[in-house]
Amino acid sequence: MASTPHVTENQPKARAGQQEAKEEDMLSEEGKELIQTLPREKGWITSYIYLYQGCWISPNAIKGIIPFQKQFQAKDSDIVVPSLPKSGTTWLKALTFAIVNRHQYLPSSNDHPLLTYNPHHIVPFFELAVYGNSTNQSSFTSLMTTKRRIFGTHLMFPSLAKSIKENSKCKIIYICRNPFDNFVSLWIFFNKVKPESLPKFTLEEDFERFSKGIISTPYGPIWDHMLSYWNESIARPDKVLFLKYEDLKKDIDFHAKKVAEFLGCPFSEEEVSGGVIENIVKLCSFEKMKELEVNKSGTVDRFNIENKHFFRKAQVGDWVNHLSHSMIEKLSKITQEKLSGSSLSFS
Repeated sequence: MASTPHVTENQPKARAGQQEAKEEDMLSEEGKELIQTLPREKGWITSYIYLYQGCWISPNAIKGIIPFQKQFQAKDSDIVVPSLPKSGTTWLKALTFAIVNRHQYLPSSNDHPLLTYNPHHIVPFFELAVYGNSTNQSSFTSLMTTKRRIFGTHLMFPSLAKSIKENSKCKIIYICRNPFDNFVSLWIFFNKVKPESLPKFTLEEDFERFSKGIISTPYGPIWDHMLSYWNESIARPDKVLFLKYEDLKKDIDFHAKKVAEFLGCPFSEEEVSGGVIENIVKLCSFEKMKELEVNKSGTVDRFNIENKHFFRKAQVGDWVNHLSHSMIEKLSKITQEKLSGSSLSFS
């Protein structure tokens, strides 16, 4: 009989140390020097996250943020889709692409790009794909064959490149989600995709960190993130469109029209009567995208996250199945305090 391998107490620590070294090796020398000066906390899918420009960021993202902020030159026709992770990002990317390119790629056609590519492949993240992975530049360039470029990001508004914020007329469409559902979806997602070398946190442990704003996944605090775009949408409604995931779930046809009007490509009466909106909504629906072969298999470039993990339930209110009464009371109070005076609220 084969003997069971003996696992020493130091082996998990050694694996965690190897993971941390691997993450830091991805950084440029500038990035390595930078993170040594930043406050850090334990992360979900990376060994540590770092407080950078008021936001908790992973080394993966820092690698891309530095050149993105220095180099990106926005065009007036560009579209940026920011969000927190697990707040409707995949859905909004698909909707935006389908709406803007509906004449080039008919939403009812059998060869639409969304039928063969995951939305994150078609609408790449600035900090993770476009600038975070130099080997991905050629594929990124080849995808930009549409009239208008569309990019995704999880960064707060202040961390966007200056050319987006000030030097162009490009449009920003932001989506957020009820903090309760956002937390539960985050916790389930990242526990599925995290490296085995990293320890798992309990729901209670990560809830406490989330409530303090020191969330274990990048890009928090959640309230600061939402308010950075909410305030800009109030000050510059022609620049920033602020959406809530729950509102899209209630009336997606209305919000598809709203997005098209905001982007300067409203639906014509002929398109409305001809069912174009319905075709776009169906093409981008959770049910349709989840059953596509591309979203059942394959991975998102660079991180090897399986596409299937981006499609779980897409429900509003699933948090009631996971959070205790005391958690609900605590997060309700904190959310109310953090958003106080902003006119932003959630049911």
